[in-house]
Order: sequence, then C-alpha cells, then structure tokens
Amino acid sequence: MQKSVRYNEGHALHLAFLARKEGTKRGFLSKKAAEASRWHEKWFALYQNVLFYFEGEQSGRPAGMYLLEGCSCERSPAPPRAGPGAGGARDALDKQYYFTVLFGHEGQKPLELRCEEEQDGKEWMEAIHQASYADILIEREVLTQKYIHLVQIVETEKVAANQLRHQLEDQDTEIERLKSEIVALNRTKERMRPYQSNQEDEDPDIKKIKKVQSFMRGWLCRRKWKTIVQDYICSPHAESMRKRNQIVFTMVEAESEYVHQLYILVNGFLRPLRMAASSKKPPISHDDVSSIFLNSETIMFLHEIFHQGLKARIANWPTLILADLFDILLPMLNIYQEFVRNHQYSLQVLANCKQNRDFDKLLKQYEANPACEGRMLETFLTYPMFQIPRYIITLHELLAHTPHEHVERKSLEFAKSKLEELSRVMHDEVSDTENIRKNLAIERMIVEGCDILLDTSQTFIRQGSLIQVPSVERGKLSKVRLGSLSLKKEGERQCFLFTKHFLICTRSSGGKLHLLKTGGVLSLIECTLIEEPDASDDDPKGSGHMFGHLDFKIVVEPPDAASFTVVLLAPSRQEKAAWMSDISQCVDNIRCNGLMTIVFQENSKVTVPHMIKSDARLHKDDTDICFSKTLNSCKVPQIRYASVERLLERLTDLRFLSIDFLNTFLHTYRVFTTAAVVLAKLADIYKRPFTSIPVRSLELFFATSQNNRGEHWVDGKSPRLCRKFSSPPPLAVSRASSPVRARKLSLTSPLNSRIGALDLTASSSSSSPTMTQSPAASPPPHAAAPEPAAGPADRAAADSSPAAEASELSPCRSPSTPRHLRYRPPAGQVADNAHCSVSPASAFAIATAAAGHGSPPGFNNTERTCDKEFIIRRTATNRVLNVLRHWVSKHAQDFELNNELRMNVLNLLEEVLRDPDLLPQERKATANILRALSQDDQDDIHLKLEDIIQMTDCPKAECFETLSAMELAEQITLLDHIVFRNIPYEEFLGQGWMKPDKNERTPYIMKTSQHFNDMSNLVASQIMNYADVSSRANAIEKWVAVADICRCLHNYNGVLEITSALNRSAVYRLKKTWAKVSKQTKALMDKLQKTVSSEGRFKNLRETLKNCNPPAVPYLGMYLTDLAFIEEGTPNFTEEGLVNFSKMRMISHIIREIRQFQQTSYRIDHQPKVTQYLLDKALIIDEDTLYELSLKIEPRLPA
Repeated sequence: MQKSVRYNEGHALHLAFLARKEGTKRGFLSKKAAEASRWHEKWFALYQNVLFYFEGEQSGRPAGMYLLEGCSCERSPAPPRAGPGAGGARDALDKQYYFTVLFGHEGQKPLELRCEEEQDGKEWMEAIHQASYADILIEREVLTQKYIHLVQIVETEKVAANQLRHQLEDQDTEIERLKSEIVALNRTKERMRPYQSNQEDEDPDIKKIKKVQSFMRGWLCRRKWKTIVQDYICSPHAESMRKRNQIVFTMVEAESEYVHQLYILVNGFLRPLRMAASSKKPPISHDDVSSIFLNSETIMFLHEIFHQGLKARIANWPTLILADLFDILLPMLNIYQEFVRNHQYSLQVLANCKQNRDFDKLLKQYEANPACEGRMLETFLTYPMFQIPRYIITLHELLAHTPHEHVERKSLEFAKSKLEELSRVMHDEVSDTENIRKNLAIERMIVEGCDILLDTSQTFIRQGSLIQVPSVERGKLSKVRLGSLSLKKEGERQCFLFTKHFLICTRSSGGKLHLLKTGGVLSLIECTLIEEPDASDDDPKGSGHMFGHLDFKIVVEPPDAASFTVVLLAPSRQEKAAWMSDISQCVDNIRCNGLMTIVFQENSKVTVPHMIKSDARLHKDDTDICFSKTLNSCKVPQIRYASVERLLERLTDLRFLSIDFLNTFLHTYRVFTTAAVVLAKLADIYKRPFTSIPVRSLELFFATSQNNRGEHWVDGKSPRLCRKFSSPPPLAVSRASSPVRARKLSLTSPLNSRIGALDLTASSSSSSPTMTQSPAASPPPHAAAPEPAAGPADRAAADSSPAAEASELSPCRSPSTPRHLRYRPPAGQVADNAHCSVSPASAFAIATAAAGHGSPPGFNNTERTCDKEFIIRRTATNRVLNVLRHWVSKHAQDFELNNELRMNVLNLLEEVLRDPDLLPQERKATANILRALSQDDQDDIHLKLEDIIQMTDCPKAECFETLSAMELAEQITLLDHIVFRNIPYEEFLGQGWMKPDKNERTPYIMKTSQHFNDMSNLVASQIMNYADVSSRANAIEKWVAVADICRCLHNYNGVLEITSALNRSAVYRLKKTWAKVSKQTKALMDKLQKTVSSEGRFKNLRETLKNCNPPAVPYLGMYLTDLAFIEEGTPNFTEEGLVNFSKMRMISHIIREIRQFQQTSYRIDHQPKVTQYLLDKALIIDEDTLYELSLKIEPRLPA
C-alpha cells in the first residue's frame, strides 16, 4: 500500500479537471465537519483512487482531495439528535444514508458522509470500495502469506539438511574407526600365520604374475571406457547436442544484446523525451512521445525477466530446461501486436516531429551518446519488429537438434506453433493496415486532399507517369506531336489507379501533387476505356499513327454532368499494355461485383453476394486451403495457404477474378508449379468448361432449384422477368469500318423487367471491341422481350423481317447465339449494326434471374440447356483470353525465355480462332494476343549492355578531364538503367543470388552487382590516379557533382556507386586531399549520403522513391534485402504441403515495385565516347593496389 504520494498543484488541478469530466462517480454529498454536529454539502468527484470535493458543481478548483488506496467504506447509523427539534426535520435526517470511509494510515481521521437516497449511497460505497483496491491488497496479503510459508519450508529444509550433514559426518567417523579396527585385525592375523606369509615372501614370481594381471585388467578397462567415450563423442547424438548447446548459448547472447538495445531505447530516448515534454517549452508533446515509442517500455520489462530466467538456467548447466520459460513468455508476447501494428505510424510521427528544429537538435544530442554507437532512433524502434521471427528461427534450429524422445521436445514444438500463430496474426493485422497506409501516404501528398482514398475498400493497383493530350473537341484530337517538348512538360501527369477510381495529378517542383480541377478523380463505374482510338474522317491515319499507337482514351459519362474524354499517352507500348490490362481488370471486377451483389441479394439489407456467401469453399478453411481475414478487391477473403489445385481453381473460377490474386499468381507461380501446368489448366477450362469447373460453382452459377422442376406458372409470367436487378452494361454497337476496343460499365440506369437481350460486347475480356452508343439510341425494352404466345410461324415471320435480315448479316453475328438472346429492333429503327450478344456479366443476370424456378413459357428444355451451355462456354473463353492477355502483356519475359511455352500458347490461340461459335470481340481479342506473341514490338527494342560493349565502330574513348559532369551522369544513368531493366523477375524468387551456383541461377542480378562494383572501382581509381593534391580534390568535387546530377535524374543507384567509392578507406583516409575539397561539396556529399543511407531499412531512399516520377533507378540491394528477409522468415510450403500464398503476395508486391521502375525508360541518347570510358576495365585498380597507392600518397603518421 502506498503510504505517501508527492504531487504539485498542477498535477492536482489536472486530476481534478479529469475527475470533473471523466470521473467514475460524481454528485453532491454532505460531509461532516470537525464539529460533531455540523454537516456541509459538497460536490464530490471520484477519479481512479482519488476523491475530490468542490464547494459547488461549477467550482473549478477543488476544496480538498482524499487518496482512497487501502481504505474501507462501511455504513454507519444515523447520529442521535440531542435537543428539541421539529419532528419532520428529525425524521428526514434519520432517513438519510450515512456511511464512513476509514483510512489505513495512522493519524488520519475517518471521513463521514451522507446522502439523500439509499441507492445513491450504495453506489458511492461500491465505487469507493473499487477505488480502494481492496481486492488487490487482499490478494497481495494472500501472496505474502504464501511467500512466508514457503520461506518457512525452506528454513525447515535447511535445518533438516544440516542434521543430515552432521549424521553423515558421524557415519564417516564411524567408518574410519571400523577401518582402523580391520587393519589391526589383519595385522594380528598375519602374526598368527607366520609360516604362510614367509612362504608368500619366498615366491616372487607369483607376485610378479599378480602385478602383471592387475595392470592388464586396468589397461583393458581404461581402453574399453576410452573407446566408449570416443564413440559417443563422434556419434551423431553428441554432435547434435553440441550444436543444440551452441544454439542455446547464442540465444542467450542475442537476448542479452536485445535487452541492452531496449534499455538504450527506454533510458536513452523515451524517458529523457518524457521529461522534455514536461518542460516549460516542450519540443514534443506527451501524445507524440507515446505514439513514437508505443509500449516499448513494457516490452523491455518483459524481456528483462526472460533474460534473467535464461541466465539462471545457464548457471545450472548441464541441467538445462528452457520450455517452461517459453511457456511463461508466450502469453505476454501479445504486446508485440500493438507495436507491430503501429510501427509505421510511429516512424511517421517521428519524421513529422523532426521538422521541429528544437526536437531535431535534442534528438541528435541523444543519438550522440556513446551507448548508441552511432545508431539513430529509427534503428532502435525497428529492433522489436524482428524479435518474434528471430524466436521462431531459433526454435526451429533448436528442434532440428533435439531428439524426438527429448523431455522438452513437445513443449518446444508447442511454443514454436504458438509463435508462428502469433506471427500470422500480426502479419494479417499489418496486411489490413498496409493498403490503408499506402492510400493515406498518397492522400497526404495531394495538396487538396482526396476523400475517396479514406475508403478502406479502395485498393492501390499501380502508379506512373503518363502524358495527357490537350482536350478533345468534336471528337478530334488537337494537332500536337508526341515529340513536342511543351507537351511533355505541360502534359506530364502522375496517375494512380485504384480498384474503383483513377486519379490524375500534376506534380509541383516541391514534390507535392495537385488534382486536376476537371477530370482529376475518375470513377471507373462511369468510364469507358477505348484502347485503340478509331480514325476519324478528317484524319484517316488516326491518332494511333500520330502518337505511335501509345495513346488510349477514357470516356467519362458522369450522371450529373456533361461527358468528357481524357486522352493519355504511355511511354512505351509495354507500359500502355500494362496500364490497359490493369484498368480493364478493375472495370471487370466492379462489373462482376455489382451484378452479383444485385442479382443474388435476398433482400435490400443483404450486401454480400448470395453466391459467395453460400459457397463455403470461398471463405471456410479446409485441409487444402486456409484463408485470412483480409478481403481482396472482389470482397472475397484472401488466401493464406492453399494447395496448387486450389490456386489453379481460383485462377479459373468464372465468377470473379481479383487483380491482386492474378498479379501475385503470375509473379510467383514458378515457386510452386510450372508454366506448362498453368497453360494446361487454361486449355482444359476452354475445351471442357463443364468438367473443369467445380460442381458447386456450377450450381451457384445458375442457382437452379431442384424443387420446382417441371412446374407451370399460373400467372403466365416468367419468373426470370420478375427478379429485380440493375441494368446490365449498356448496349454497344460494333462498327464494320473501324472497330474499337471499349470497356463500359453502367449499373445505374433502370431496366425493364421484361428485357430479354443483353450485351456481350462489354465482356470480362480486356479486349472487347465495342463503341458506346448513347442511351437515346438504345432499343426500347419491350422490343427485346420475347413474346410467350408466339408460335413457330410468328417466330419465322419475325426472322424473315428486314430487321432480322440485317441482324443476320451483321459482322457481330455468332451462329450459335440462342435465338431468344438476339436483339430484334422494332419497325422503323435502324438495325444495320444493332445486333448484340450476351456478356458474361449479363449472363449472370439472365441465368440467375430464373434461379429456383422452372422453365419459362416460350422456351423448351432444349433451348434452356443450349442457353446455359452458351453462357458457360462464352464465359470460359473470356476468362481464358483475359488471363492470357494479362500474362502476355505484363509477363512477356516468360515467353521470350521459354519458346516451348510460347508455341503452346500460339497453338491454343489458333485453336480458339478455329471455333465456329467464337464471337467477334473474342476473335479480335485472340488476334491481338497472337499478334503480341508472334511479332516483335520494334518500338520497345531496348539497347543492351552487351551491344554497347561489343561496339567496334565507336571513336576512341575520351579521358576524364574532357568529359563534363552532365555527360558522365547521363551515361551512368543510361548504363545503370539498362542493366537494371534487363533483370527478369524470376531471378528474384528463391534467393538465388545467395546460393553457391548464383552465377547460373541469377546471372542478371550478379551482372548488376558486378556493374555496381566496377563503377565504384572506376570512381576510386580515377581519383587515386592523380599525383597532386589539387587534382585529386578537383576529381572528388567533379564526382560529387556527377552524383548530384544522378540524383536529379532519379538514378539513386548511381548516387550510391559514387558515394560508396568516396567512402572507401583508400580514398577516405586522404586527409590532405579532403582538406582541399570545398565546404559546399562536403555538405552536398553529406546530403547525398543521407538520401541513400541504409539506416532504418533505407527509410530515406524509400520515401524519396515514393515521391519521384519514373523513370528512376533504385538501389537493387534494398529490394534484395527485403526479399531475403521474407524468404528467411517464412517457408514456401507449410508442413502439410500447402503453398504459403501470403508469402507469395509479399514477394509479388516487391516485384511489382521493381518492375514499375524497369518498365519506364530514360530518353537519353547513347554517347559511345562516354560509355567507352565508363566501361573500360583497364582503368580499374584492385582494392589492395588502391590502398598501397593511398599509403604511398599520404603515408601513415608515426605513432
């Protein structure tokens, strides 16, 4: 119990304010004064364990306070009334509720209180009892008694041990006495038999024989034991135990180091900053201190206890039991969840606080402490992030050297499983907030803010630089040229694609983003994507020839404003294909989700699609799949672990296709399967869609009830016409002269319930050739509805009508399209191009509109079966083409390096083209994929490093003095980007760059590393080639200027090449040379080094890359470190053989970021004279020679 408390007036006023505002119990009570008969009414407020009383309810300053810790509260009888008084007043006083608070401190008088109502008094007594912490004190007393009892037991055992020790000493004395008696008896016996002893003395040969026998027995025994010991030392069990002991010792050392790091974090940063926050002019607030350090102090206390337990166990060596320590530690490791969840936010708060000069100066003072060893605060805040994975790795190694019959085996396995479960939970929580943090980071960069990024369902897809062409007037592009410098500068836009919106921003010189006033935020639900703008009459060549087929249109039709068009140019065809694939995939997801939500909803309150809700395979864990709590872009739980079969099933599920799943699968499928298996699955889906799709998926796809089979409808109306759903994608018409590739989504316009023909042109395939038609040109709903009473003659007449003939002659006509799904316009309506088909999204609406009902009037079973087969086959074909288009456009390296795969895909596409039932838009999509596979894109042929090296017609290489810093920086950037761009993404899988055969497994990564070392060696060699100090200083200043230009060109790999060369010991030790370097150059070098510093996992470099526009060359080692951490911390497969898809998703995110910088090329002209100098290996001096030359230039000073 706390006997005293020290506080000042400020603390008391602050607590009184909190008590008035957030007190547990507040109200008026009468307090007995010092005089026995006087009561004063006061306003009391209880906050935690402190009771304040005020003169009135509005009083701001407390009249007094009581510390209730350790007190007791009990009811007291009404005091007797002495003297006459009114009977009513006496009765009223007797009815009041009296209670007394007794304090445990000596000399403190009890507090007597009363209130008007008994219920109120009981509530006050209960609140005061809880504030007294009586239960905790009782528990403490019980624990104290137990402790005393255990101490008594220990003392008793000590007394017993002393008694046993005395008994043993007495027994030893008795034994010595008996031994002396035996010796005396033996001597007496020998004197009684002198003849025999003389006879033994007379026979020395027997004595020799006995000695030899005794020696041989001892030698054989020692040899046997020596053999046994040597065999055990060489045995696998002993080797395993030695390794296990070494792991334990290493773990103790690591834990000691970790506790020391936490001690520095708490005592060197947290507690001093808390004191600074309480000063008169605080450089930081208490809230910011709590946000930065989180619960690191609690973590330190926990690991100090764990470390003490480990040291105690080591002291009892070789009896070492660790499992119970982990049993104690495991329940308390949940505190790491809060730290890991908010770690990124804490670093952001710290970065914001560093903007304050006073705080930054104070922090640098703390970081200068010798105990920090030059480490920054961010480094110490990062250490707890790796502790749980470190424990998992340690236990994994410990179990690998622990026999199965070991006493600790089961306990250690249990601890490892619990830690892995905790790690998965922490990873899920981090994944939940990762996308939100990404959106918030982009939202903070936008000056005007962007409310749509605060939506948690908004998932980031990609970002990059595009050029916006000036506005479109009357359907014609302005006469501009792609090579125009003004168009590049003024029209450059930073674009961000999310699952629901497309943002177009301009970037200011300070790096901040500004949304365009018109068309800055495009809702994909209102957009039509035209991937190949058509040629107009006035411009027969079209914009495609003007811009080199790098442009695409986004037609926006907002419901409350006039429509407008945004024309964007991509840097290359590959970049355009990637943007188109992602945008079209997002549009498909919105369409599929919207239609499923509306079609399958049971009532207006149900928001989850009935199809997904009813299919347990999409959200329920099973032996071959495990889900996380995070939802993907299709609102389906993300896969955590799954078998290869289930992953392929998800890839070909016709109901939805998440773009993040597709990207992750295509980036990492090499880890768990082969391209041939994936292609075989796609071919199987195309050839046998019904046998390849799970039965449950088919049932939910059609939602056909078996209970109403063969029933007839009394009211004569088809039940499919009574199901409520929103309109499908709007009607689209294909032009025979210039087909376009459009993507349209509309879920807002009303749809008559009798519509019977829907559109397939806006299909899930990203290459649907359509052109949007205005709503005024759409056919009336009743014209498309089939007449139930129409007989064969009527249908034949309808087929022979001019409209029908025009429809039959339409180029979009599919021979297998069911008759009741064909659109027949009414008389007088233009029908030359009015034929339309059924999209997969519309097929959902048609198929599910008849869910649970029999065959509608006017259709027989054959037509209904044909309808279903048609829908499934078209949907399966679109899915296969969609996946193949995404694969070919964004992962072309797979087909460049694997000719067999390329030929198999070509054969499959040719087989698709031979399908007589193929729709026109499917045929166009197939032809586009074939064209992309069979033709080389001349515009995207890049210069390779081998071509530059093998050039023979180049002029003679110039020397360093004749080359300008700009020329050097541009050509270094060009070479670095060429090397970085050519790395295939499959080399980032499996940590091949760390394997013994790394040159065979990852030749391009090793080439990038070698190029980095060569460039760094060239810089150092060039500086050391000068004999005089001034020339070396000038060379250093010139290379620093080159590095700064590389920074302006966003070549941060080149910056690190130069700064690492300047920091080499051979160059850095040249004090006389550095003394000649100007202060401005040194300050610039410090700025560059801070940008590319590895502190905080390259925190500054990551932030810089986030704010820069591509093209850029990042430092590859930063990403390799991230990939190595992911690979070492988590396995590719679980113990059950399931693919760790969560790990694949993390790897895919890193690869996507790398490829973002690989796909955007620099527009820098190659200068052979400069590259010949940069690639000249004859100029490079090895490390040892460099240091010897440095010692020769500036010898060591004598000690």
